[in-house]
Amino acid sequence: MKCFSNMLLRRFLLASVLAFASQFSIARADEADWPQWRGPARDGHAAKQSLLEFWPSGGPDLAWEYSGAGIGYSSCSVVDGRVYTLGETNDQIFAVCIDLQSGKEIWRTDFSLGGVGANYNHGWGGGPRCTPTVDGDHVFALSVTGTLAAFDRETGGLQWKVELVEDLGGEIPRWGYSESPLVDGDRVMVTPGGPKFLVGLDRKTGKEVWVSKNTNELAQYASIMKGKVGETEYYVTASKLGLIGFAVRNGQPIFKDTATGNATAVVPTPIVTEDSIYHTSSYGAGNTLIKLTEPDSGQIVAETVYHMSDKTMMNHHGGVVLVDGVIYGFSKVNGNVWMAQELESGKVLWEHKIRPNTSGSIAYADGMLYCYNDKDGVISLVQPSRTGWVSKGEVSLPKQTEIPRDKGAIWAHPVIAGGKLIIRDQDLIFAYNIARKKK
Repeated sequence: MKCFSNMLLRRFLLASVLAFASQFSIARADEADWPQWRGPARDGHAAKQSLLEFWPSGGPDLAWEYSGAGIGYSSCSVVDGRVYTLGETNDQIFAVCIDLQSGKEIWRTDFSLGGVGANYNHGWGGGPRCTPTVDGDHVFALSVTGTLAAFDRETGGLQWKVELVEDLGGEIPRWGYSESPLVDGDRVMVTPGGPKFLVGLDRKTGKEVWVSKNTNELAQYASIMKGKVGETEYYVTASKLGLIGFAVRNGQPIFKDTATGNATAVVPTPIVTEDSIYHTSSYGAGNTLIKLTEPDSGQIVAETVYHMSDKTMMNHHGGVVLVDGVIYGFSKVNGNVWMAQELESGKVLWEHKIRPNTSGSIAYADGMLYCYNDKDGVISLVQPSRTGWVSKGEVSLPKQTEIPRDKGAIWAHPVIAGGKLIIRDQDLIFAYNIARKKK
């Protein structure tokens, strides 16, 4: 009888442990991270989560509001229940870490001089634009004036910093450095511009370990993407001359495409697929799809599939996402519209105008688009469709910033992580509960 009782006890304990472990693993699975600019793959797609398929009248519930983010257009990164972003107060740029569940500040570290004097054009708003990249034990971030810094992820302690202008010979772009660093293994990739157009720095020390060759162009506002064709890995970014691809192994330029270059500003990050790159920019440039092939080892040939610049996708800085063969984003044509464009052909599938907005940023999560308007502060939940705008709810910011915008607007991109929608407007950050309730 005693043996039978012990066996029952062991079974009970084992079942309890398994149940606890199961609950823990389910909880962790729901805590999907957004570790860098435009999500896990830098393409605007969130990690897998179970989210609301429609929003009630008035939108989802507000979880918290944080009002200490300072000025700036930086978006957020989210890793292990912590939110990371950049801001500026009193001419000092800082990195800040916030608790995802409560909105309480965990740490804040100053690391760069802000926009003093005429070092960049403040007419469209000042402050940092970079989204921090969280990788391993570190957070990597770039200030608007060109300070690249590494922080301890837990404490915010400054590990090292490098000046893109003074140390690497770069030049601050007209509207300030805006890219978000790419971490590629032991390298942190950034674009100082000038003779060292792209640079890779050792993630532990900040020492230069890689540099692009034979390219002397000013930095623009796009962020670097990494791709691979055949056996050849490449980095691709944008300049005023258009897209430029560099061989990872030696830094040599291996392909160029001028279609989306323009003389004013090239901002959106390219969309990299298996053997193609889609890119769009404003100021008359339009959009292009190029197909990449590797005829010889170490060489890449870029062939234009199409280039369209009239009444089609002309994205300013809100970015685009690719979902099931369709590009979605905001276009500066036909009076400013949300637009769907077929990737393969470039054909415009539909347009949707929402006055008074002149731009919008976008993200994708759990089968839905999140569209954030730049003027009225409305976020729309939209079902992807080839036939038209299919709204599944919307929410307006509870309030907008009181910081003067000059000629700027709401330009931080939406973030979906850990079952929350995170939206920023300068000093204000709002988090909404959008997780689907378990049955």
